Amino acid sequence: MELGIIGLGRMGANMARRLLRDGHRVVAYNRTPARTREMEAEGVQGAYSLAELTEQLAPPRPIWIMVPAGDPVEEMIERLLPLIEPGDILIDGGNSNYRDSMRRAEMLRQRGLHFLDIGTSGGIWGLEIGYCLMIGGEREAFEHLEPALKSLAPENGYAYVGPSGAGHFVKMVHNGIEYGMMEALAEGFEILRAKEEFHLDLRQIAELWQQGSVVRSWLLELTERALARDADLSGIRDWVADSGEGRWTVWESIDLDVPAPVITLALQTRFRSRQEESFAAKLLAALRREFGGHAVKGAGGEAGK
Repeated sequence: MELGIIGLGRMGANMARRLLRDGHRVVAYNRTPARTREMEAEGVQGAYSLAELTEQLAPPRPIWIMVPAGDPVEEMIERLLPLIEPGDILIDGGNSNYRDSMRRAEMLRQRGLHFLDIGTSGGIWGLEIGYCLMIGGEREAFEHLEPALKSLAPENGYAYVGPSGAGHFVKMVHNGIEYGMMEALAEGFEILRAKEEFHLDLRQIAELWQQGSVVRSWLLELTERALARDADLSGIRDWVADSGEGRWTVWESIDLDVPAPVITLALQTRFRSRQEESFAAKLLAALRREFGGHAVKGAGGEAGK
């Protein structure tokens, strides 16, 4: 089949490559023309404007948007509306908030357009392994796109999970779980590292645990790779970003009265990592000094009362 792709970053470009491998025709547009030219050399039909992209696709046009969540998605849909026709299918494969996806689907439905929200997991490894795809929206649109989904995903790696918003909701919770799993690995390996008397080889342990242990996982494989590259992680600051899905998962747990202490604490730990110094920790130290006369460390690191 043929498919338009908007956004040729690491994910979008590799998705185009997987589609080309299976003989699909891919028309692609990127904000920076140089990236489009690079992909043309690999077999993509390049488009240097959104109008050119839509003109190169036959109705019903499936157009996959791979741009950052939020305003960029909103802006892209607004720019496409004058160029597309009833029956066309817009796909958001980014990490949009599922409530935004529900709103966009309804707005597009009123114009006779179809919308799929597809939670996409696989990162930079998707080209080699395939992408896990969580699809929400109209089943008819899903079935039309299914040949491309089969090419993008590994075997059994895609599923229609429900109506509009369901795909991004499932991906949101997926990423919330990811926060908790990553935090558990990070804490465990710090405990191993702190036991200096055993001189533990952390990379060796990460590799060992991949062989039949109950904690074996792809994240553990990535842990081993990171430690093999830099055993002390000396080239990395202890500063951890979040891209929003963890926050949305915690908010949803509150709305639904579902306890989620592990995911919530994992998210809060990321916030703590971004502080150059913690006012809360300073206040804790100050309170210990006030009620117990305990020593505190001054701004220069010296201890004092």
